[in-house]
Amino acid sequence: MEPIRLAVNGRTDIGQVREENEDSIHCHCDQEQPFAYVVIADGMGGYSGGAAASRIAADSVKAHLDELLDITFLSCSPNQQQLMLHATLVEAIGTANRRILDAKQASPQLSQMGTTLVAAVIWQDFLIVAHIGDSRAYLWNNYGLQPLTRDHSVVQEMIDSGQLSPEQAQESQIRNRITRALGIAEPVEATINSWTLKESALLLLCSDGLTEYLNDHTIERVLATHRPALESVYYFIDDANKCGGRDNISAGIIEYCSRPEAVVEFSGESITVNPSQEEDITLRKLQR
Repeated sequence: MEPIRLAVNGRTDIGQVREENEDSIHCHCDQEQPFAYVVIADGMGGYSGGAAASRIAADSVKAHLDELLDITFLSCSPNQQQLMLHATLVEAIGTANRRILDAKQASPQLSQMGTTLVAAVIWQDFLIVAHIGDSRAYLWNNYGLQPLTRDHSVVQEMIDSGQLSPEQAQESQIRNRITRALGIAEPVEATINSWTLKESALLLLCSDGLTEYLNDHTIERVLATHRPALESVYYFIDDANKCGGRDNISAGIIEYCSRPEAVVEFSGESITVNPSQEEDITLRKLQR
């Protein structure tokens, strides 16, 4: 296998209207192994509820993934490792769902909370993506932009049935009405798919605060032209805010490079999220 280089960047922003950021994001890129992930959760349920739900979901998935690269995993065959990755995501999502349900039961004021979730993990040349709700994942390479997720939403079902065009769905008054979420019922049904990466690519994860304003064509143009690629997260957030910023906005990018001269290292301290300690990665406006 050719050497692989991975780099990660991610940010979340409160937007121009909301008083609280109900999105949560975690990004990680291992310094020694070709392993990286991004997790984004977009909470719902009123003041404090949405933020609590998204934080529980993102933290649960992060905790499971951070424990993955142990001696047992590293000694397994590639096929076994892929099965372990899939099982880890299933377990993490189930844990997150139960923790949110438990929190709702313990605190009646949080009874309406829930959250979407999208998580992408790269190990070697293996990519696996899990999602619930309308937070999305995209892959961009030299062949263009490919959506890796299909929204669990009312308007997506209407598109699938031919009742709405994608353009009409973008303007629909019910475009934010989702059909699946964490913290609603047990068991939870996530969609999980996987691919083998054959060439260098960019992986974008985002909440609907971004895709409310930027269509696939715009996303593709930015990923194809903006360099350094990891700094696209700042452009995406800034552009969504300029368009109105009615919702919280989160974006994370994994840069996957597979070529003979690649080295397993970070592409730059200023744009790569690999903190030595926990840091606040929420972009805040000083003035409204």
